[in-house]
Amino acid sequence: MGAPSRSFAAVILAFAMPASGQWLDYKTPGIPRLKDGKPNLSAPAPKTAGNKPDLSGTWWVPHGGVEGLADPPPKYLVNLAADLTPGELPLLPWAEALSKQRAEDLGKDAPFSRCLPLPVPTIFTEPLPFKILQMPALTAILFESQGRYRQIFTDGRALPKNPQPTWLGYSVGKWEGDALVVETIGFNDQSWLDGRGHPHTDALHVTERFRRLDFGHMELRATIDDPKAYTKPWTVSIPIELVPDTELLEQVCNENEKDVGHLVGR
Repeated sequence: MGAPSRSFAAVILAFAMPASGQWLDYKTPGIPRLKDGKPNLSAPAPKTAGNKPDLSGTWWVPHGGVEGLADPPPKYLVNLAADLTPGELPLLPWAEALSKQRAEDLGKDAPFSRCLPLPVPTIFTEPLPFKILQMPALTAILFESQGRYRQIFTDGRALPKNPQPTWLGYSVGKWEGDALVVETIGFNDQSWLDGRGHPHTDALHVTERFRRLDFGHMELRATIDDPKAYTKPWTVSIPIELVPDTELLEQVCNENEKDVGHLVGR
């Protein structure tokens, strides 16, 4: 797919802010610590009372690797397919043409530049923290970005039939070994998968596998299955890190927003 466009990255940075500390001087209870008091993020992953891995905590996807930017956003926000080699992304012809057209137009019509949500799984890659609250029958995810949330039902219910399309879809989950496997459907077709303008349709079906590797690190493997836009499913692996001793802040993207008027394309 080549290097991510710096123009797209600039669009993303127009609405993104890096994570920062809140509730200063308050130490999160239950976090293992080293002798100097710093969190021991390599300690073993915690377990629930039911002996399942506990995913609870405040997390984020660390910044990474967009050449030429002093404060780059996560590469998956710029290009969800960043780890695929050229030719590996199985775009249908119309989807490839649309992605190319959006790139040539410098992403000026990107929905997230107007504070509309990114879809699953890309919403995790905004450079803002999110909090996972794990309960026996429900795992809730609170996103600092715009106060958005997801509900992942783990009570045995099936995915809904003919759901009303939404920005973040409808999610059910189950445990397979030490991984929480989440199936999500029911998306509208209004969002972009990433800053490169990779599209999706209302047929999008996302399968996520969350594995807490140790106390401070989690892996998210997400498979994108959209037969209307791609010739076959494709998978991305996104590293997630714990953000200890902090809490979410209120974040309102539209507040004093002055950037969209300058996104004029070519």
